[in-house]
Amino acid sequence: MSVFSLRPFAGVIAVSLAGLAMTTGLQAEDKPEDKIRFTVTGPDSDALKSDLRAASAVLAARREDRSSAEDLFAAAQGEYGPLLNTLYGLGYYAPVIHVLIDGREAANIPPLDAPAQVGRIEVTVDPGPKFKFSQTRVAPLAPQTELPEDFAPGKTAASGVVREAVQTGVDGWRDVGHAKAEVADQNVVADHRSNTLAADIGLKPGPKLRFGKLIVKGNERMRERRIHKIAGLPEGEVYDPEDLRRSAERLRRSGVFKSVSLTEAEGIRSPDYLDITATLVEDKLRRYSIGAELASFEGLNLTGYWLHRNLLGGGERLKIDGEIANIGAQSSGIDYTLGVTVDRPATLTPDTTLSFSTEFGHLDEEDFNADIMTLGTSFSHYFSEELTAKAGLEYSYAKISDSISEYTYKHIAFPIGVTWDKRDDKLDAHKGFFVNAELRPFLGFGITDSGAQIKADGRTYVTFGEERPVTLAGRAQFGMVTGSDLLATPRDYLFYSGGGGTVRGQPYQSLGVDDVSIYGDKIGGMAFAALSGEVRARVTQTIGLVAFADAGYVGATEFGGANGEWHAGAGLGLRYATGFGPIRFDVATPIKGSVDTGDGVQIYVGIGQAF
Repeated sequence: MSVFSLRPFAGVIAVSLAGLAMTTGLQAEDKPEDKIRFTVTGPDSDALKSDLRAASAVLAARREDRSSAEDLFAAAQGEYGPLLNTLYGLGYYAPVIHVLIDGREAANIPPLDAPAQVGRIEVTVDPGPKFKFSQTRVAPLAPQTELPEDFAPGKTAASGVVREAVQTGVDGWRDVGHAKAEVADQNVVADHRSNTLAADIGLKPGPKLRFGKLIVKGNERMRERRIHKIAGLPEGEVYDPEDLRRSAERLRRSGVFKSVSLTEAEGIRSPDYLDITATLVEDKLRRYSIGAELASFEGLNLTGYWLHRNLLGGGERLKIDGEIANIGAQSSGIDYTLGVTVDRPATLTPDTTLSFSTEFGHLDEEDFNADIMTLGTSFSHYFSEELTAKAGLEYSYAKISDSISEYTYKHIAFPIGVTWDKRDDKLDAHKGFFVNAELRPFLGFGITDSGAQIKADGRTYVTFGEERPVTLAGRAQFGMVTGSDLLATPRDYLFYSGGGGTVRGQPYQSLGVDDVSIYGDKIGGMAFAALSGEVRARVTQTIGLVAFADAGYVGATEFGGANGEWHAGAGLGLRYATGFGPIRFDVATPIKGSVDTGDGVQIYVGIGQAF
């Protein structure tokens, strides 16, 4: 029988698979009637079984119902490589693998003599002994480079650890400007007498380089000068792979491009410049979106926007968005808003976006009607992909009418906010957290007082299990207005609780301040808090169940005062996973309320998790 040699480290390691006699005492792991029998022998068989079965080509063919003779023959001949790579990755360098097709070694069957029928395939894996490192060296290393802890004498000689150590050494040089660092020589030897692996890798750092020119390819409508501004590649400065990554991310974040690729030049331009080529594919100029959310008490909310990605050829984004809310609501009329926003990326710095916005709206709430207009400008700065900050200037005008009188609120606001988003998925988070906080000082005119609004929203997620994961999700919201009197505070700065965004099971904005000694009718409060918890369990790949409970508090002027009230709700939900996020269906009922904020079951339907 032939001998097969595999040399994954440039011919240094050689593992031979000889035609040895079959080991006795084998146990079949599959049903007798199955065409495929897969057996792992040796003292480590139980620990290795799942990894080897996952790597098996013939078992993959069975899972995919590829049962023709041609498919099974191809899978059998391709079985050796994946199993060997898996064993090397776990530190086994002396395996014996047999793949028999009706008793014949698959590797010895010529392709032109492929069997017309396949009755049975038997795969037998004897991993042999586990190897340990006897020598570990990657040199020279850049200052402060730390190799993996597992790359040390006496540790399991997993091939992946060797690759990780080599990559760490190369990356260490690249991080300090040596962009062309590479492996110069390697000497990796497996000693089968002592079951050890000696790894000696030499690196060639190459010269320290600086960023050269950014060469742009593929732009059609986008001006090249603006591409340079948005990318912000620090030409002339010492090469840093993090700067290169951030430049690519800025171009993607602009929304103009469908594809962004930044590649380093093969050669070095005299004296020490490394040019970078940006290969871009522009996306469609226009985009639109329509959304809907339904609740039994609030009615139907329709949202939509129209977007132009590259208005003036410099990455400017024009967005026109609108909302029609509370269609068919039980306790209020229809609200509608229309907004226009223009964003210009790379203003002041490559990571800063300048925005101009205006919004017009009409609110028909249970306790008041309002016509609102807002004009504003702001700067948003991206410190990283997860951390952003925003500061702006806004002028707001609101004409309010209620059961008592009419009021006109006018003020200038100076909103400052920060968002830290570490969620793995914005529509269906399983781990991470989200924090958004805003301080909004305002200067009032006429009957409007001056003061400040503070808001915060924090969410966290933890998931247990893999096949049928269970996610625990929690949310805390906080808000307060300080420095102004309740009746002299802009009405849209006051807080309510109840509905899909705060307390499910309680009607929309059902909890506010309801005390005739303060005000002749219900009004929003100056203090607000809400807590929400969910247990999300996945039943199948597409179906999930959710149990949840929410609680909310609204106070007239402060927390814990005589004019503050709590209410709560709880319920069950169903989730159906789609390619654009889960479809949400929640049924909730009130469970607590020191004032009459509602009764009966509430239903909520939307896209994405509740938070």
